[in-house]
Amino acid sequence: MNIRQEPIHAGEFLLSEGAGKISREAIDVAAGPALNAGQILGLITATGDFAPYNPTAEDGSENAVAILFGPLGESDVVRRGRAVVRLAEVSEVHLTGLDLAAEKDLATHFVIVR
Repeated sequence: MNIRQEPIHAGEFLLSEGAGKISREAIDVAAGPALNAGQILGLITATGDFAPYNPTAEDGSENAVAILFGPLGESDVVRRGRAVVRLAEVSEVHLTGLDLAAEKDLATHFVIVR
Protein backbone atom coordinates (compact mmCIF):
# COMPACT_ATOMS: atom_id res chain seq x y z
CA MET A 1 0.00 0.00 0.00
CA ASN A 2 1.29 3.44 -0.95
CA ILE A 3 0.78 6.14 1.66
CA ARG A 4 1.06 9.71 0.49
CA GLN A 5 1.57 12.64 2.78
CA GLU A 6 0.07 15.94 1.72
CA PRO A 7 2.62 18.79 1.75
CA ILE A 8 2.15 22.02 3.66
CA HIS A 9 -0.07 24.36 1.66
CA ALA A 10 0.80 28.00 0.98
CA GLY A 11 0.19 30.00 4.13
CA GLU A 12 -0.98 26.99 6.13
CA PHE A 13 1.41 27.94 8.94
CA LEU A 14 -0.32 31.32 9.47
CA LEU A 15 -2.55 31.69 12.52
CA SER A 16 -3.08 35.44 12.00
CA GLU A 17 -1.51 38.29 10.07
CA GLY A 18 -1.84 42.05 9.74
CA ALA A 19 -4.76 43.50 7.80
CA GLY A 20 -4.45 44.08 4.08
CA LYS A 21 -1.52 41.68 3.62
CA ILE A 22 0.84 44.06 5.49
CA SER A 23 2.65 40.99 6.81
CA ARG A 24 3.90 39.78 3.39
CA GLU A 25 6.52 40.92 0.89
CA ALA A 26 7.63 39.75 -2.54
CA ILE A 27 11.20 38.44 -2.18
CA ASP A 28 14.08 36.96 -4.18
CA VAL A 29 15.19 33.53 -2.99
CA ALA A 30 18.69 32.29 -3.77
CA ALA A 31 19.14 29.39 -6.18
CA GLY A 32 18.99 26.01 -4.49
CA PRO A 33 16.82 23.06 -3.55
CA ALA A 34 13.03 22.97 -3.48
CA LEU A 35 11.59 24.69 -0.40
CA ASN A 36 8.30 24.07 1.39
CA ALA A 37 5.88 26.70 2.60
CA GLY A 38 6.84 27.48 6.19
CA GLN A 39 10.61 27.38 5.58
CA ILE A 40 12.42 29.79 7.91
CA LEU A 41 14.54 32.20 5.84
CA GLY A 42 17.61 34.33 6.43
CA LEU A 43 18.89 37.19 4.29
CA ILE A 44 22.25 36.82 2.53
CA THR A 45 24.03 40.10 3.21
CA ALA A 46 26.18 40.19 0.05
CA THR A 47 23.33 39.61 -2.45
CA GLY A 48 20.14 40.66 -0.68
CA ASP A 49 18.61 37.29 -1.57
CA PHE A 50 16.78 35.17 0.98
CA ALA A 51 17.97 31.63 1.71
CA PRO A 52 17.01 28.85 4.11
CA TYR A 53 17.91 29.82 7.68
CA ASN A 54 21.24 28.23 8.66
CA PRO A 55 22.36 28.90 12.25
CA THR A 56 25.97 27.94 11.45
CA ALA A 57 26.33 30.18 8.39
CA GLU A 58 28.33 33.41 8.32
CA ASP A 59 26.68 35.10 5.32
CA GLY A 60 23.60 36.62 6.98
CA SER A 61 21.38 33.54 6.65
CA GLU A 62 22.24 32.71 10.28
CA ASN A 63 19.61 35.29 11.30
CA ALA A 64 15.97 34.29 10.80
CA VAL A 65 14.08 37.20 9.22
CA ALA A 66 11.12 35.70 7.32
CA ILE A 67 9.00 32.63 6.58
CA LEU A 68 8.39 31.41 3.02
CA PHE A 69 4.66 31.74 2.25
CA GLY A 70 4.36 29.19 -0.57
CA PRO A 71 6.51 26.34 -1.91
CA LEU A 72 9.28 26.94 -4.44
CA GLY A 73 10.76 24.40 -6.84
CA GLU A 74 14.44 23.58 -7.15
CA SER A 75 16.31 26.11 -9.26
CA ASP A 76 19.80 27.08 -10.36
CA VAL A 77 18.79 30.76 -10.63
CA VAL A 78 17.30 33.23 -8.17
CA ARG A 79 13.56 32.62 -7.69
CA ARG A 80 10.74 35.05 -6.93
CA GLY A 81 8.58 34.21 -3.92
CA ARG A 82 6.49 35.63 -1.10
CA ALA A 83 7.33 35.66 2.57
CA VAL A 84 5.81 36.65 5.88
CA VAL A 85 8.20 39.27 7.23
CA ARG A 86 6.27 41.07 10.02
CA LEU A 87 3.16 41.26 12.18
CA ALA A 88 1.99 37.65 12.25
CA GLU A 89 1.34 34.67 14.49
CA VAL A 90 2.51 31.33 13.10
CA SER A 91 2.08 27.66 13.99
CA GLU A 92 5.30 26.07 15.25
CA VAL A 93 4.41 22.59 13.94
CA HIS A 94 4.15 23.87 10.36
CA LEU A 95 7.58 25.52 10.23
CA THR A 96 10.79 24.07 8.78
CA GLY A 97 14.16 24.97 10.28
CA LEU A 98 12.86 26.50 13.50
CA ASP A 99 15.11 26.56 16.56
CA LEU A 100 15.13 28.76 19.67
CA ALA A 101 17.47 31.33 18.09
CA ALA A 102 15.25 31.59 14.99
CA GLU A 103 12.17 32.00 17.18
CA LYS A 104 13.84 34.90 19.01
CA ASP A 105 15.00 36.47 15.72
CA LEU A 106 11.48 36.30 14.26
CA ALA A 107 10.01 37.88 17.40
CA THR A 108 12.10 41.01 16.74
CA HIS A 109 10.08 41.34 13.50
CA PHE A 110 6.82 40.75 15.39
CA VAL A 111 6.43 37.27 13.93
CA ILE A 112 5.32 35.26 16.96
CA VAL A 113 5.57 31.47 17.07
CA ARG A 114 2.68 29.73 18.84
